[in-house]
Amino acid sequence: MPTLDWIGKKAVVNHHRDVPYRLIHCDKDKSVGDPDAGNLLVQGDNLEALKALLPYYAGKVKCIYIDPPYNTGNEGWVYNDNVSSPEIKAWLGSVVGKEAEDLSRHDKWLCMMYPRLRLLKEFLTEDGIIFISIDDNELHTLIALCEEIFNGRNWVGTIIWKNATDNNPTNISIEHEYIVCFAKEKSKIAKEWKSGASPVRERIQETATKLIEEHKDRLDMLEAAYAAWFRENKPHLWPFQEYDQIDFGGVFTGSRSVHNPGKEGYFYDIPHPATLRPCKMPLMGYRFPEETYLALKARDKIIYGKDENKIIEIKIYIDEYKSKLPSIYELDGRRGANELRAIFPDAKRTFNNPKPVELISELVSFVTGSGDIILDAFAGSGTTGHAVLEQNMKDAAQRNFVLVEMDAAIASDITAKRLQKAVSGYSKASRNGGVTHISGLGGGFRFCTLGEPLFDADGNVGPTVTYPDLAAHVFFCETGSPIPRRADGSSPLIGTFQGRAIYLLHSAEAIGVASANAGNVLTASVLDSLPLPEPGIDGARVVYAEGCTVPDDRLSRLGVTFKQIPYQIEGL
Repeated sequence: MPTLDWIGKKAVVNHHRDVPYRLIHCDKDKSVGDPDAGNLLVQGDNLEALKALLPYYAGKVKCIYIDPPYNTGNEGWVYNDNVSSPEIKAWLGSVVGKEAEDLSRHDKWLCMMYPRLRLLKEFLTEDGIIFISIDDNELHTLIALCEEIFNGRNWVGTIIWKNATDNNPTNISIEHEYIVCFAKEKSKIAKEWKSGASPVRERIQETATKLIEEHKDRLDMLEAAYAAWFRENKPHLWPFQEYDQIDFGGVFTGSRSVHNPGKEGYFYDIPHPATLRPCKMPLMGYRFPEETYLALKARDKIIYGKDENKIIEIKIYIDEYKSKLPSIYELDGRRGANELRAIFPDAKRTFNNPKPVELISELVSFVTGSGDIILDAFAGSGTTGHAVLEQNMKDAAQRNFVLVEMDAAIASDITAKRLQKAVSGYSKASRNGGVTHISGLGGGFRFCTLGEPLFDADGNVGPTVTYPDLAAHVFFCETGSPIPRRADGSSPLIGTFQGRAIYLLHSAEAIGVASANAGNVLTASVLDSLPLPEPGIDGARVVYAEGCTVPDDRLSRLGVTFKQIPYQIEGL
């Protein structure tokens, strides 16, 4: 397979390993709603934030959506990763501009993206999915980069999002962007993605319910009223342009899937209800036997033509619709900005090119369900969090989001406040000059910031690091998995994994004190008092401490491995 190379690649392929693990501090004053809802908004550099979140979320995220800089040359994004490389150090703090002024624009973008994608992969479940928005500026380099990190066999597809109409004179009018999709392991994802969620369908169903109530005694008037509404709104009803009929059961369309494809099917006469003559039969016969037809007829699921010259169709109500995720998706890109203006009516300008909630909600509906976590490391205005809350309301599921936003002002003044309004509700101006109240979606989130590194410049555990912080980090580094439950220090046994028990001896007051009386040293008496793991653990025990006074031969006989803090803590 061809490989992608660029200036600075050698310096960044392992940069994610050099990023320090930092503490995460929650700000109660900026958190909103239910603090135990399981949602997070983290303000901080996304590379450092991802590294800090890894001990808690590695292998747990079902879906990642990111909207990184498109690298158009007009965005003004800044390369700030502290990489030990002369050519990269020259980029630090400089705005990445147009190619004519900055010949290394694409190299910088690749250097920025590589370590972030490398860490993001570690968050995905085995059947996890990542969606990445991009345009033509970096589409091909992005796909090549993902093929290297995720493996080309795990490419799922690329969605073309038609989001604009360009009537300006040009060679080729660009009216679309892309959403690139890769899997952690494609062989483990569902063979077919289907979703019942659709804002357009909901709009049609709301209209139908209203019309059925108004014309509940007259089918002909109901049909006429719906036909008039459908003709007026059809250009905006994609992908439901065929659902042009209604009865008291709801809106429906006719499915022509009665033919038997490829080989001879079932041959029998179906009399037309008006002419009583046999209806026209498919060339290869029906795909189902006569008993199935009779069962469908009894449920009023057969649509006949005006006479016998038309092949029957099966009535498919709109509430039976399960959509597929198409490779071409049409949605006006201006809706994202309109949504933000409705939420922040007094702001002159909020955020450039925010994605519409419907776009992200649609993706989420296809690949996630209740209990799944959705991660966005380029959170921006918070569309992904808003979309998760909205999708939860639509299908009564309980998904959670983790968002990371680098800019402190955007995180506090836009992302957090937008999510707060989504949770609690807000009022917006209506077309008739009045005010419409938008109900809150419920839930809540914790607002977090990044603290100091777990280890200081000398490699020692930082003085402000708590036992739960270090335990989560040690367990992840030892196992590659998040700690199963919060360790509060009441027991040195912090968890078990694949037949071995992991212990942590740590006392903040005793950091750096190499004394048998300190709470951070494995002594003979401490070894004898270690709590036993639950049944099923084969006896292998790993003990992390700053020192050990127990002879190696005794440790070996007891199946105990000692690892010294901080030197033998080895993380990703």
